[in-house]
Amino acid sequence: MTSSSLTSPVSSPAPSPVPSSGPGTAPAPHAALLVLEDGTVARGRAYGARGATFGEIVFSTGMTGYQETLTDPSYHRQIVVMTAPHVGNTGINDEDPESGKIWVAGYVLRDPARRVSSWRADRSLEEELAAQGVVGISDVDTRKLTRHLRELGVMRAGIFSGDALVREVAPGTFVERSLPELVAEVQASPQMAGANLSPEVTTDEGYVVEPSGEFAGQAPLATVVAVDLGIKAMTPARLAQRGVRVHVVPQSATIADIEALLPTDGSPTGVFFSNGPGDPSSATHEIELLRGVLDRGIPFFGICFGNQLLGRALGYGTYKLGYGHRGINQPVMDRTTGKVEVTAHNHGFAVDAPLDAVSRAPHDAERTDGRAYGRVIVSHVGLNDQVVEGLTALDVPAFSVQYHPEAAAGPHDSAYLFDRFVELMTSREPVTVPAATLAALKEN
Repeated sequence: MTSSSLTSPVSSPAPSPVPSSGPGTAPAPHAALLVLEDGTVARGRAYGARGATFGEIVFSTGMTGYQETLTDPSYHRQIVVMTAPHVGNTGINDEDPESGKIWVAGYVLRDPARRVSSWRADRSLEEELAAQGVVGISDVDTRKLTRHLRELGVMRAGIFSGDALVREVAPGTFVERSLPELVAEVQASPQMAGANLSPEVTTDEGYVVEPSGEFAGQAPLATVVAVDLGIKAMTPARLAQRGVRVHVVPQSATIADIEALLPTDGSPTGVFFSNGPGDPSSATHEIELLRGVLDRGIPFFGICFGNQLLGRALGYGTYKLGYGHRGINQPVMDRTTGKVEVTAHNHGFAVDAPLDAVSRAPHDAERTDGRAYGRVIVSHVGLNDQVVEGLTALDVPAFSVQYHPEAAAGPHDSAYLFDRFVELMTSREPVTVPAATLAALKEN
């Protein structure tokens, strides 16, 4: 298979974008175009469903785990570019999905597998994309496309194939749509900045995940209310493996809803905020909910979107990264242990907090009720670009990380964080940070 090259941005009317036999006929059945909002175009082959789709185009550096990526709700309204050149050889099975559907808005591949080569597969990747109506494109130079996105930053894009490549000018008469017309349609699609998307991916009703494995059938060691902002199935499963009963609740849950599910007999309890899509600055309900959790001294753990929301609840800002972190090979330093972890990421926003200081939660200065969240440190740092990858509060029982310790897909280096959460719920005291770690940070 050969891969297409990217063409330069469109600035004037262009020739017909797809092959056909003239007016009144449909485009070639396998023709597809990837169109970026800056006018860059990649010609390729339709893969999965035919039609048009729009979203923020991002790239993932993961070499494996594409099924978990596709079913991660954090990718809602995003077109995912796979930097690995060969995708699909393990097919799709019914055991590994992280949610009940594929969430990506579109899928961009270079060289899709011609046949499935795994005994666990139930069907091919393309069959699954087509069945779920996910529009994709293959035969694209995805590494060149990735370099383009690294230089200019992620942006909106559209994939067009089938009937979406033509328009009807008279009954039964079709002409191919021009590239400027397609670019204009991409530019009219919603942006990710400012998008409040958790309500679109959360569970409709709450459910319970009981302790499993060696703890199956036993009284729970702790009870957690997990707020579903786009949760992956493996996350409550990891807690259940540690003897925790997990109540998964919708994004719209109130502090009263949470308190009603937590035992009052003195047993360990906690609240968890999951990963999810969208701009954390738009999640006003979730931020106020989290402040209610912190005000009551309920132990808290958040991952990914939950990390960003902890940052905003404490009063720090968040900002959009140029192209984000997506993949399963991101190195992160845990300052509380001095260890480097290889971690799984999927985020386009980050917390803006002092990297090398013990800072006071900025929200404390805005309060009139006398409460305080106190001191906070950046406990985890991305080693590729020094992005904040975790927060730990020193005076309230709360911590978070920007990545995915559930490791679906990804390495298991960060599994200890679930144990840290169990310890936090048991002690109800802030995470213990070594004195040497604090000594290396200045007071701010």
